[in-house]
Amino acid sequence: MKFLSCLLAAVPVLFSVATAEDTRCFELRTYHANEGKLDALHGRFRDHTIKLFEKHGFQNIGYWVPRDNKDNVLIYVIASPDMEANKASWKAFIDDAEWKAAYKESVNDGKLVGKIDSVFLQATDYSPEIKATVATEPQLFELRTYNTNAGKLDGLNARFRDHTTQLFSKHGLSQFAYWTPTAEKDGRDTRMVYLLSHKDEESRNANFKAFGTDPQWQAARKASEENGKLLVKDGVESVFLIPTDYSPTK
Repeated sequence: MKFLSCLLAAVPVLFSVATAEDTRCFELRTYHANEGKLDALHGRFRDHTIKLFEKHGFQNIGYWVPRDNKDNVLIYVIASPDMEANKASWKAFIDDAEWKAAYKESVNDGKLVGKIDSVFLQATDYSPEIKATVATEPQLFELRTYNTNAGKLDGLNARFRDHTTQLFSKHGLSQFAYWTPTAEKDGRDTRMVYLLSHKDEESRNANFKAFGTDPQWQAARKASEENGKLLVKDGVESVFLIPTDYSPTK
């Protein structure tokens, strides 16, 4: 028995310990700035909002604008320990005297935001650790949304868990996060959202081409769809994102 223990101790560990389940509540928020107000909105976030978010318990994950930002949009992700903490943090933020003063000053010449969309998300069990990161060189991010046929989300998650994520890594596609919505109205049972980062669009296209032509991927896709297509027609949405100068993720 002593010899066996020594032998086992000498054998290198060839497996990795699974990361703990991420139970945080993520919130994906999209702000539609009024005409001519996007720069002022950035200023308010840069100078006030992000530090007040942190003060009141939010984790700032990342802030982006679409590369082709014709609609004056700001997109960001924040995290809370759970939904109750999210609600408490929002209440404390809104009630903060510093926020009230910053908001009042920022809208002297008109409201900055015309519409806000909010989607609550939970991390999938195969998502990498979701945290703010700074790359050594500028990154082009890509927010991708997959819409599935009824009853097919589990199959899509299984395909990503067992095949896609490994093949993405094989072909140089950097994975930041994978989520599913928590509310039925946002596609809890039919939608998966994920975020990639790329060196640039040219390398992105080359990496996706290599992934798409990989025999292992083609076999995995075929096997996963033996009982029907996983995605609805035109079920993939993709938006290229540029991080803001104040984003903790770049």
